[in-house]
Amino acid sequence: MLNQRVYRADSLLMFAAVIWGSAFVAQRVGMSYVGPLTFNGVRFFLGALVLLPLTRRRDPKPKVEGGLLRSMIACPVIRGGGLAGLVLFSGATLQQVGLVYTTAGKAGFITGLYVIIVPLMGLFWGHRPGWGGWLGACLATVGLYLLSVTEALTFAPGDLWELSGAFFWAAHVLILSRLSPRMDRIKLACAQYTVCALLSLMVAGFTEAITLDGLRGAAIPILYGGILSVGVAYTLQVVAQRDAPPSHAAIILSLEAVFAALAGWLLLGEVLSFRGLMGCMLMFAGMLTALLRS
Repeated sequence: MLNQRVYRADSLLMFAAVIWGSAFVAQRVGMSYVGPLTFNGVRFFLGALVLLPLTRRRDPKPKVEGGLLRSMIACPVIRGGGLAGLVLFSGATLQQVGLVYTTAGKAGFITGLYVIIVPLMGLFWGHRPGWGGWLGACLATVGLYLLSVTEALTFAPGDLWELSGAFFWAAHVLILSRLSPRMDRIKLACAQYTVCALLSLMVAGFTEAITLDGLRGAAIPILYGGILSVGVAYTLQVVAQRDAPPSHAAIILSLEAVFAALAGWLLLGEVLSFRGLMGCMLMFAGMLTALLRS
């Protein structure tokens, strides 16, 4: 029975990885109609709406004591969601802007570097990665060089945005690892998505032109990115990780990089050069080495 539960959980995680990988295509297509911040703002707002009914079912009669404002400030979920949402906003914005200047496949692989960056950043918390972590980091660095550094020894602009975003995704993982055991994960997710959506739309209001025609044109990518990528895939992850070992979850979810490359090739006709393909293979080998041998 236990094995069946683990297999079912692993299948749910694989489905989440497929959704997240193909979402890079939706994000890239959506920006043909709206700006990156507008796209993020609407899709994270939709994701929060998807999770909202689940939060109501888990706490049908919320109690408010000492005034609404004081209760909100004192609420751990709101404070934690605010911090996580700010970091999520930074990572999502850098990722979305980078997609303007790079392919969906390359963006998926570079974003996937957070798998290696997490243990390296964890050094500041006293966590020491094993030899596999260091070997994986070296392999991924060489792969990143082949994938993103041109023959003129310059970094492709879009790839640099994606790499910067990967550090925020890593910080986001570390923050959630501290917050998740202390509070309701569904409520925390809903809170951080709401904060990310509000920040994105506020900045978009000053920097981008938001039009109904643009939103209509980007409707399908936004719906995919909001309902499926943010709402459904995250919920699948939460449900699956009740039974899936953490090592299984990390490895399976890192496959989103592979699915991003496949989706970019199938749907957008993106083709990697031999140099880029070798870079992707080395980066993926580095991710697996860091996960399996750390």
